[in-house]
Amino acid sequence: MNIGISVPLPAYHVDVAFMARKAEELGFESFWCAEHPFIPVRTTSRFPGSEDGVIPESYSHFVDPFVALARASGVTTRVKLGTGIVLVPERNPLLLAKEVSTLDLFSGGRFLFGIGAGWLREETQIMGGDFDHRWAQVRESVLAMKELWTKPAAEFHGTYYDFPPVKSFPKPAQKPHPPVILGGAAGNVLERIVAWADGWLPNRITPEQLRERRATLDRLAKDAGRDPSAITISVHGQPADRDLIRRLHDAGATRVIVRPPTVKTESEMGTELTRIAETVLR
Repeated sequence: MNIGISVPLPAYHVDVAFMARKAEELGFESFWCAEHPFIPVRTTSRFPGSEDGVIPESYSHFVDPFVALARASGVTTRVKLGTGIVLVPERNPLLLAKEVSTLDLFSGGRFLFGIGAGWLREETQIMGGDFDHRWAQVRESVLAMKELWTKPAAEFHGTYYDFPPVKSFPKPAQKPHPPVILGGAAGNVLERIVAWADGWLPNRITPEQLRERRATLDRLAKDAGRDPSAITISVHGQPADRDLIRRLHDAGATRVIVRPPTVKTESEMGTELTRIAETVLR
């Protein structure tokens, strides 16, 4: 089973270099870091991860995922490095394509590009995104980045992004580019994946729901002339429950990502990662 580890919040109590190196030593398949650049003090947006809709205080304590994963890359050689997720409407695709390419090249082709459109309207708007049309914006950004990753001179002309022919190097180590993995559970997320992405990154999903969505994804892929086995499902944010992880894999998950508890020292994190590995990897 492919099992990954994600960085818990606050994301800076323990050095990500220590976490990633320990995760690789223990045999975890991947290492994931998420982002929210900031949380507005006043917001009417409801947090989708709780019944009361209150944004957890921990959501003010993310780190930049590219800086963190670059640090993790420097102390590892095998573990895959994933963003879970990058908020694409809040980033310029010309700069984002450069960050992705550089990290993928220097890590030896280990990067997994998990992305999303965001749920926090005020955050998206402050960063210049079009919240009401954010998935259309994400699509354009991805298409623009694919041009930048794969062509010696790339241009793009869309509603949200428009640039003349430019040269953008380095190119990613993975060809044609690192896998683009869509987060979220929107009604048409599977159609989006088949049309312009490479995988799905759900978090709040049961094995039964996953089995149903995997079947739908496979059918849509076949109808579009794509190989269903080439489209991954990475289930994010799961507890260290070996039975649940096995059932998720059996239902069609490519990998399952476990979130360890928050601790404040490397010693405590080492203990927790070892405990998780003994629970789910042995």
